[in-house]
Amino acid sequence: MQFEIAVEAFALKVPFVISRGARTHAHVVRVKIGDGTHFGQGECVPYPRYGESVESVTAALEAIRPLIASRIDRAGLQSQMPAGAARNAIDCALWDYDSKRLGIAAMELAGLHRIAPCVTAFTLSLGAPEAMGQAAAQACERPVLKVKLGGGPEDVARIMAVRANAPDAVLLIDANESWQEADLARNFAACEAAGVALIEQPLPAGQDSALARIARPIPVCADESVHDRNGLARLKDRYDCINIKLDKTGGLTEALALAQAATKLDFGLFIGCMVGTSLGMAPAMLLTPQARFVDLDGPLLLAKDRDPGLHFEGSIIHPPQAALWG
Repeated sequence: MQFEIAVEAFALKVPFVISRGARTHAHVVRVKIGDGTHFGQGECVPYPRYGESVESVTAALEAIRPLIASRIDRAGLQSQMPAGAARNAIDCALWDYDSKRLGIAAMELAGLHRIAPCVTAFTLSLGAPEAMGQAAAQACERPVLKVKLGGGPEDVARIMAVRANAPDAVLLIDANESWQEADLARNFAACEAAGVALIEQPLPAGQDSALARIARPIPVCADESVHDRNGLARLKDRYDCINIKLDKTGGLTEALALAQAATKLDFGLFIGCMVGTSLGMAPAMLLTPQARFVDLDGPLLLAKDRDPGLHFEGSIIHPPQAALWG
């Protein structure tokens, strides 16, 4: 089997800022797997929060090269690599390869009959309240806004500034682990006053037990606290929803299994992404029929997406064409 690895950088329209820092480019690793006739491709985003870098991910991919040459399949891959960005790129490439080789759409391989276009959230980066209010005014026609927060007393002002400038949008708050237990009552009250629909990962992973001891007037979604099925049941008293990202689960294979397990436990599903291109978003579209919220806006944040890419009509995202993936 042929196996190619490419490191690529895509400039962002504006800097993307969250509580852990800022970036001006999306750094992705793309892999291509083929037999000389058919090929599949996948993309991942190495994430420093999880101890990943472009260098560590490419090293992990190189280490698996002999198994690719021996035609490892998606099932075998799960036991040979840990969950994370590197496995995601290979797993999604194998889904694409199997789709092309068999002449069957990836959604059918996953047991789906149809994937409908859906609404994706649009992310507002962390900034001063006035700047975030201005960003909300520019995006106020989008139906769902995901609002990045950073902790501290300014978060209440940020929430109110966004709501004042986007009065009709559904608001999803993402604290990226930046709140403290002492902040919860104040920030939950501000979110409730602003009509926020969901609060994502308010407390640091592993330090979130307070969520089990408080009333949650707004659903709370786990992101950094959940990667794959391991430990999912332990989160039930703390969270109402989970954010499934392929770079965390290590690919579509585990993501589908995680979605099924989460549904059995009555978790709501949020389908999220790292900041990447349409190739990284395309496999996640197979999860959207089950989702309460979708946040696959990575390509909308880029100065230029890859071509071909996903088709967007405002915040409506359409399923991928075979030329891109699946």
